[in-house]
Amino acid sequence: MESFFLKLSVMLVPGMLAIVCHEVSHGYVAWRFGDPTARMMGRLTLNPLKHIDIVGTLMIFFIGIGWAKPVPVVFENLRNPKRDMIWVAAAGPITNIMLATVSALLLRGLVAIGNPAASGSPLAMLLEPIVLMLAFSVYINLLLAIFNMIPVPPLDGGRVLVGLLPYRQAAAWSRIEPYGMIIIIVLVFFTNMFTYIISPFLRIGVQLLAGPQSDLVLGVTRLMMH
Repeated sequence: MESFFLKLSVMLVPGMLAIVCHEVSHGYVAWRFGDPTARMMGRLTLNPLKHIDIVGTLMIFFIGIGWAKPVPVVFENLRNPKRDMIWVAAAGPITNIMLATVSALLLRGLVAIGNPAASGSPLAMLLEPIVLMLAFSVYINLLLAIFNMIPVPPLDGGRVLVGLLPYRQAAAWSRIEPYGMIIIIVLVFFTNMFTYIISPFLRIGVQLLAGPQSDLVLGVTRLMMH
C-alpha cells in the first residue's frame, strides 16, 4: 500500500499534466486553424476533470502510459484540412517534447542545488519529491511523444502521414483508421516493437535532455513501474 501511494504521489501530477496538455494543444491549434469545436465544448482548459479518462489514467500506473478523452476536432472546419491536419496532429507530440525539455532543465537545476544539501536536511527533503516528479515528467512526456508519432491513424503520426502523402495514398492510408487501435495493440503487445523501436528512441531522448541526470530519470521510472 505504501508503494502504491508513493507511485501515486510521483506519477499522477506529471502524468496527468502530460496527457492533458497533449490534448489541449490539439484543440488549441485546431481553433487557431478554424475549428472552434474544442473551445465550444470547454476543452481548452487544463482542468483535468474536463479531460480525464479513468481507464487511461489507471494505465499510467500499470503500463507507464495513459490517455485522456480525445479532444474533438472537425477537420472539415479547418481552412485547409489536409495541410492544417498536420499541425493539429503534431501539436500534441511537440507539446510533450517541450514539457520534457522544461522538466529536464528544472531537474538539472534542482539536482545541482540539492547536491550540497546534507541528506535528511530540510532542503533535501523538500527537493526530493520535486526531483522525482520532474524525472518522471521527462520520461512520460518523451514516451507520449514517441508513441503518438507511430505512423498509424488514429495516432498523431498516422494523421501527420496522411497530411503529407499525395491525395490518393492519403485516402488509402486513412481507411485503416477504424482498425488502427487493433494494429497498435498487436504491435505493442505481440511484437518487440517497444524493446527494439520505442525504447531506443526513448533512451536517446532522455540522454539528450537530461544529460548527467539521465540515469536518475531511468532509475526513477524503473522504480515507479515495479
